Amino acid sequence: MQHFLQSVYDLIVETSTNLPADVRRAIRNAQSLEDKGTRAALSLSTIAQNIEMAETNVSPICQDTGMPTFIIHCPVGADQITMKRQIREAVAQATTDSKLRTNSVDSLTGANTGDNLGPGTPVIHFEQWERDDIEVKLILKGGGCENKNIQYSLPAEIPGLGKAGRDLDGIRKCVMHSVYQAQGQGCSAGVIGVGIGGDRTTGYELAKHQLFRSLDDVNPNEDLRKLEDYVMENANKLGIGTMGFGGQVTLLGCKVGVMNRLPASFFVSVAYNCWAYRRQGVVLNAQTGEIEDWVYERGSDQPMNEATQPVAAAEASQPEAVAAAPDADESDERREIVLQTPISEEQIRQLKVGDVVIINGMMHTGRDALHKYLMDHDSPVDLNGAAIYHCGPVMSKDQAGNWKVRAAGPTTSIREEPYQGDIIKKFGIRAVIGKGGMGPKTLAALKEHGGVYLNAIGGAAQYYARCFKKVEGVDFMEFGIPEAMWHLQTEGFAAIVTMDSHGNSLHADVEKNSLQKLEQFKEPVFA
Repeated sequence: MQHFLQSVYDLIVETSTNLPADVRRAIRNAQSLEDKGTRAALSLSTIAQNIEMAETNVSPICQDTGMPTFIIHCPVGADQITMKRQIREAVAQATTDSKLRTNSVDSLTGANTGDNLGPGTPVIHFEQWERDDIEVKLILKGGGCENKNIQYSLPAEIPGLGKAGRDLDGIRKCVMHSVYQAQGQGCSAGVIGVGIGGDRTTGYELAKHQLFRSLDDVNPNEDLRKLEDYVMENANKLGIGTMGFGGQVTLLGCKVGVMNRLPASFFVSVAYNCWAYRRQGVVLNAQTGEIEDWVYERGSDQPMNEATQPVAAAEASQPEAVAAAPDADESDERREIVLQTPISEEQIRQLKVGDVVIINGMMHTGRDALHKYLMDHDSPVDLNGAAIYHCGPVMSKDQAGNWKVRAAGPTTSIREEPYQGDIIKKFGIRAVIGKGGMGPKTLAALKEHGGVYLNAIGGAAQYYARCFKKVEGVDFMEFGIPEAMWHLQTEGFAAIVTMDSHGNSLHADVEKNSLQKLEQFKEPVFA
């Protein structure tokens, strides 16, 4: 199969850079359900623009390209050893070409392999079938949504919903709660795969396999079809919305599978996937390895949003035109504030939840490894008045040897909750940028020391990458590219204040309100 390696490489590039048609249709439908001018509608417009930019630029839709997971069906006698070796070669090449982020990290030392290869990565599953061709499917599921996976053991007491037994109604409560607990941290609006039964391992595997289904298919199991329809109708009544900003659409798809279990165990496993629902597959000629067909309809050239400008024009436009803005009464004036770093405490104290902030000047990235390091060490640069961005970018060097930002959306901020308040106090940071919000410790530090949390649009890696005009430097490359501290000259970076210096948190408000709405689904539905 002389073309197998190239075909797998092409599959990786397509999956990373071009959302399939069924996902695009679901996002367009979500846009049509949101009122114009709301946070949700404007966030979805940013998402739509990002999807077009990724396709045009042939660059990652989201900078977190996850743990590449391959499912291969092949005829009896196929050379699985050679196929596995060539899949690994294709993954390494796609990483070199900045189609995948360097995401394979030693669990004990934290060292990044730099090529996405290592024990357990990528994930490759082979299954034989009776057909003569080969099918290779791939899903790229980022760490932010992977962290919102959840598993329930029934019977159980489900927060907001009460007792859940070992029946379809108990399963219903688990699935509804799984959507609630994700909030905006999994980059909603999202898709969930649900696995009923099995053991703890196979239950999660079954749940993830559901994510390979098409969004517009129909479950052949009547009970599961009813459950999927119920969840799609009612999960969107929780008011969590895009990015957890509130809105009409929280879920783009729900797919449920079932398998047998042990008498003593009853697991309900949920695999949560963000809106950047990157999965694709190819059917290959078993003799040559050439692509004969694509498993899912590929993304079309039709604009995601007719109101969205063409990419070339959009790159020259002001980012605030499609930035997430606050929902407001007609009497309220939507505020857009431009800030130049370093930022003063006086400027921060004037901001409030709902303000759109446009940042120019120096910005520094920082994730888990950096936050842990800064707890006990000095910073290599002055962070007084600085903006720190929770981001693990995709980076590469141009022909002149200069670093360029290829993809740079926000990572989930709650992981830094143990550190952020102390680091704000220690270094005088004024703006923390990420996605999904942070907790009470950070909120207290923002109030005491004069800071704000700015929520960027999760997954919008191309939209934000264009804001970084120059890489001024980098520290801690020993942490790996995603965890290194990048110093970026920034122009027109737009995000919304969701936690201010007055003790207000949009995230806490949405979570409280959605819990109240969740409680209305306590009563049994399925006999």
